[in-house]
Amino acid sequence: MTSNTGDGIPRRSPTATHWGNYEVVTDGDGRVKALEPAAYDPRPSPIGRGVAEAHHAPNRITQPMVRRGWLEHGPRYDGGGRGTDSFVPVSWDDAATLIATELDRVRETYGNEAIYGGSYGWGSAGRFHHAQSQVHRFLNVLGGFTSSVGSYSAAAMEAVMPHVIGGGPWHAVEQGPLWREIADHGELVVSFGGLAAKNAQANSGGVGRHRSVDAQRRCRDNGVAFVSVSPWRSDADAALEADWIPLRPNTDVPLMLALSHVLITEGLHDADFVRRCCTGYEVFERYVLGRSDGVVKDPDWAAALTGVDAATVTALARRIARHRTVINVSFSVQRQDHGEQPYWTATVLAALSGSMGRPGGGFAAALGISQTGVERERHAVASLPQGHNPVETFIPVARVADMLLHPGEPFDYNGRRLTYPDIRLVYWAGGNPFHHHQDLNRLVSAWQRPETVICHEPWWNPLARHCDIVLPAATMLERNDFAAGKTDLSLSAMHRAAEPPGESRTDYDAFTAIARKLGVEKEFTEGRTADEWVEELYERTRDRLAEREVELPPFADFWASDRGHLVTPPLPDRPHPFRLLREDPDAHPLDTPSGRIEIFSRTVADFGYDDCPGHPVWLEPREWQGEARRRYPLDLISPQPANRLHSQYDHGPHSRAGKVAGREPVTLNRADAEARGIADGDVVRVFNDRGACLAGAVLSDDLRPGVLALPTGAWYDPADAAAGGLDKHGNPNVLTRDLGTSRLAQGPTSGTTLVQVERYDAPPPPVTAFEPARTRP
Repeated sequence: MTSNTGDGIPRRSPTATHWGNYEVVTDGDGRVKALEPAAYDPRPSPIGRGVAEAHHAPNRITQPMVRRGWLEHGPRYDGGGRGTDSFVPVSWDDAATLIATELDRVRETYGNEAIYGGSYGWGSAGRFHHAQSQVHRFLNVLGGFTSSVGSYSAAAMEAVMPHVIGGGPWHAVEQGPLWREIADHGELVVSFGGLAAKNAQANSGGVGRHRSVDAQRRCRDNGVAFVSVSPWRSDADAALEADWIPLRPNTDVPLMLALSHVLITEGLHDADFVRRCCTGYEVFERYVLGRSDGVVKDPDWAAALTGVDAATVTALARRIARHRTVINVSFSVQRQDHGEQPYWTATVLAALSGSMGRPGGGFAAALGISQTGVERERHAVASLPQGHNPVETFIPVARVADMLLHPGEPFDYNGRRLTYPDIRLVYWAGGNPFHHHQDLNRLVSAWQRPETVICHEPWWNPLARHCDIVLPAATMLERNDFAAGKTDLSLSAMHRAAEPPGESRTDYDAFTAIARKLGVEKEFTEGRTADEWVEELYERTRDRLAEREVELPPFADFWASDRGHLVTPPLPDRPHPFRLLREDPDAHPLDTPSGRIEIFSRTVADFGYDDCPGHPVWLEPREWQGEARRRYPLDLISPQPANRLHSQYDHGPHSRAGKVAGREPVTLNRADAEARGIADGDVVRVFNDRGACLAGAVLSDDLRPGVLALPTGAWYDPADAAAGGLDKHGNPNVLTRDLGTSRLAQGPTSGTTLVQVERYDAPPPPVTAFEPARTRP
């Protein structure tokens, strides 16, 4: 393997990112000049435009750093100033010694359970240099760690859907219809949470060719109609010509229940399918008709909650019954209070519709997100083995602040009664909790509790500023690897295009140095260099595919090819479980206790959770209760940004070009803005009892009145890092509530947030999110 080492020769090197494949253009000095989209990608993402300049940004960390307070006073249970303190540069040998000594101290004093190695986040693409795999492998070699389960993206779905349709946490996503099936057989797609084209830019692990948007448009060309149920008109690609139903946030379930009411009372529901292929329908029918609680879930009832008039609800239900229909739910609708309910209710609606188990119809999860719906699966690709974690303690991933603040306290999760561990050391590599976690002011307080926090980071982002020891990490452009994205058929080479600046190292080299200090280098590396591991994983993949009679070129040929990219053949289509269920439920049962779709789940009912009973229900969000709605009359949604992946490369020019007044843009309905004297481009203050942030106003008629849209991912930038409060940059998670969806999933509820907004008339403080941390020799 070769790299551009500044030998005076300009080069083009292939690489892969979560948002697509590119050629990295470097000059003769080895400096990255640009990322140009791969020629074979029909719809490349513009996010790559922001990488080259960010690669050389002034906030790059180029040597190991230790927080001054930690270095002078040692580990402390109150953190002692994370987020406010300055940093001291140290040598790699000193940094490795400090980390090794601290890991030994914590393990010997408190046990491995006291180490939290969640490291949740996408990091960068690559089968070997996958940060979370690296840190988990390292900690497992040392005897294990407290881990996390679930995701911030889809925790509620991951917990509830195995009870409803069986399978694993992501089975619901894997079993939906493909776009080509919808184009050939479908007639209508009703999408709760929309189908925003921007959400198809990125795919976990990489995407060689962006095909989702074109696949959706082919459906429209073939006569498939689309309905987008979302507060924001732009949540559907304009080319789909989707009918827009602008419902109030958090009311998807009342709408679904009212649609079910129409289907049932007008005799339009698929009575044969629910009788043969489902269990518990009678319980659901009694609930919808109001016989169990006295509340009839009809369109008039739903209209008062959703803001969608009853005639529209009735007409949509009849349309669903007349056509081969896909009921699609985005991830966003389950990142809400009681987020288990939209997915469960949508499954029942699909079962009633008459389209479940028929080609091009039925239930779908996350169609239009990443590459979902393009392929159902891909051939298995080898990844870095993480080893065995003997520590059984875990938390639901979004409960990290609760864990740090309440050690020893019990909590419920998916039928189990568990206890939060007493975490003394956090080791983080890949991901940014100060992006994806809710109620950041609360997280900042919780983050002070561990005695030591260690991270690997390329730039001074909010995570690095809140750590005790920071190791400078090489980026995806500074190491060799290969990528393979979820359900994507591509294998893509990632050539090292530039040398890591200063003393930056790969995660693997950093962990190897620490493992050497701890006497476990052989166990961690297995005697291989990083490049040898990359070749080993490719050859393991090659061997696996050969068993399926798929021939890949030897690694040397793959690596030397001009394109650095190959496409594996699709896997043969397997009979769809819902289609087989419809044909013969006794011969083809689902992996549920009944073998059917569980409209009523005895398992969930027996958990005894009042916030997630045994069948789909409407539960008023806890955020709405009391005086909150009067004080904070606006619903805040925090969608994925269009110009970056989560918070990645927010400091790059492509993301920064989308800022308004140097801050994250917040979209307001024009009438709401005018009532508050807010004009386009104004700096505004968005606030509630949990916090406040400044953002740049964008006025629009395409957003439902009473709703604000503030994309997630702006780097957290508190005006006073010690006190919390005002974020200067527009991070919506200073406003969101850190409360689990229910005791079943304990997922994040960022989509249930009430706020107020006002014009900010004082001179706005400067944004400092992208400045380096303070350092002292």
